[in-house]
Amino acid sequence: MFRKGIWAALFALLSGASLSAQSETPIISGGVQYLSTTAGGATTFQPIIAPVVAIPIGERWLIESRSTFDEAIFREDGATGPYHALTFSSVDYLQLDYIASSRVTITVGEFLTPFNIYNERLGPVWIHNLADSPLIAGIGTRTSGSSDGAMLRGVALSRKNWELNYTAYFSALVNARYFGAGRSAGGRVGVFIPRTRFELGMSYQRFLQDQHLNSWGTYLIWQPYAAPLELRAEYAHTLGGQGYWVEAAYRFSRFRGSTSWLGRLQAVGRVQQFYLGKPVPDDVNPGADTQKVDFGLNYYLPHNFRLNGSYGRQFSSFGNTNIWNLQITYRFLFPLIPGGSK
Repeated sequence: MFRKGIWAALFALLSGASLSAQSETPIISGGVQYLSTTAGGATTFQPIIAPVVAIPIGERWLIESRSTFDEAIFREDGATGPYHALTFSSVDYLQLDYIASSRVTITVGEFLTPFNIYNERLGPVWIHNLADSPLIAGIGTRTSGSSDGAMLRGVALSRKNWELNYTAYFSALVNARYFGAGRSAGGRVGVFIPRTRFELGMSYQRFLQDQHLNSWGTYLIWQPYAAPLELRAEYAHTLGGQGYWVEAAYRFSRFRGSTSWLGRLQAVGRVQQFYLGKPVPDDVNPGADTQKVDFGLNYYLPHNFRLNGSYGRQFSSFGNTNIWNLQITYRFLFPLIPGGSK
């Protein structure tokens, strides 16, 4: 039943994609992805729908939510058995924002855990350049990447050449099916330089249940005006291990413009390493020292479609593995209530 439902929802989203949205109107946006992954000779097909709803209430209030509907289709014995399918659904976040001032936004509900940058800023299927998450993605985000509680965020200081942004949060222990989270507290600070589009920051989290854990990390982002380049990196450390990833993406828009056949192409590369620490119950990090390198190509088609192909080679004591990913992604945006925009 779910397989029929996911494709029916996909058709409905694509059918409504031609609608436009106004900033004062509740909107639904998000992405649709079809992913094929071959790792160690076994292939998995994965259709995903991730809608995002934003409902403004007056000038200071906003309701935000994102859900993910996911299906994994695979062979029972790797490459020879019959096909099976597993379906998943989740509420990634459901939060109420109050813009108290130009420097403070208060959030309550379920929100994405603000540790470093990947979970909050790069995780959605229509944003990330490579299909696979970094090896260290579980550090600081071990309870499915979400927290249930309250969060403060904003710009603490703003000067002509730089600004200091901050995030602080507390999460309670919640065991509900769609709103699970662990008890934790933490924050993030970053310095952003608008003239060079460079940001450097650090994160900290204290996990406050079972075995108490400290996690900390640093990150950087650089998107220079002088070149169509994106450079991103993270380092994270916790009791269970530590590691880093560095990713660079270059779009060939300098050649005949961004809408030419070559200008739509983007090359991506990422290197990463994870070093195993002490055993931690319910840890979501790799179980051994692991290194991985990925290369990919993104091709941006008209009407918010994107094609992606990538190859990765992973090295660990569990065995070395080749990983191939092929995906097509569609980004949509339209009014939540058709005909309701002004």
